Amino acid sequence: MPFTFAQTKPFLLMIAISIGAMLCSERAMAAERDTFVVAGGCFWCVESDFESVDGVISAVSGFTGGTVKNPSYKQVVRGGTGHFEAVEITFDPAKVSYETLLNLFFRSIDPTDDGGQFCDRGATYRTAIFVPDDEKRALAEDASKEAQAALGKKIVTQILPETAFYKAGGYHQDYYKQTKIVVTRFGPITKAKAYKRYREGCGRDKRITQLWGSDAPFVADH
Repeated sequence: MPFTFAQTKPFLLMIAISIGAMLCSERAMAAERDTFVVAGGCFWCVESDFESVDGVISAVSGFTGGTVKNPSYKQVVRGGTGHFEAVEITFDPAKVSYETLLNLFFRSIDPTDDGGQFCDRGATYRTAIFVPDDEKRALAEDASKEAQAALGKKIVTQILPETAFYKAGGYHQDYYKQTKIVVTRFGPITKAKAYKRYREGCGRDKRITQLWGSDAPFVADH
């Protein structure tokens, strides 16, 4: 016996309610996530710093700001692609604001250096903030002015339009906490230990402390 409309109506209503709930859930999740794309020298270090921030969901190492589609790491560091080593930070704006992330970023880099960062020299390692719209550009400009006033030195960190972000290979993701063994000039050690030796040898935390003193947010973590 075929079903009548009256018989199928409750079933159809249940489906409609389920679909509506799913859509509301997806919109809610989208509202709880935003992205913040920055270049701060070595992307391993930026990733390590910002993954420790409460409210940050993930930090992904990659490249942005260039002219070559989906470049390899070797292409970027060789030069000529125009890309920056960058990190795409996904965060929950209910837990940490865009303005807070901007202030943390400026205090985790040397924003007065236009030739790279620390021991990493060249255009690939310049600092920049990539903004998707005028509202976030204004916030970035305000943070830059505040950083300049705090340091009393010219800030050279660029504020650029957001462009395609290309994720770096798996070798570079979460490098600072990987236990895989790599061969270095110190012998075979884990990536995590290699990262710590690199960061110390590069003088990143030493220079940040010279600039920002007790306002440096991540130095004590390394």
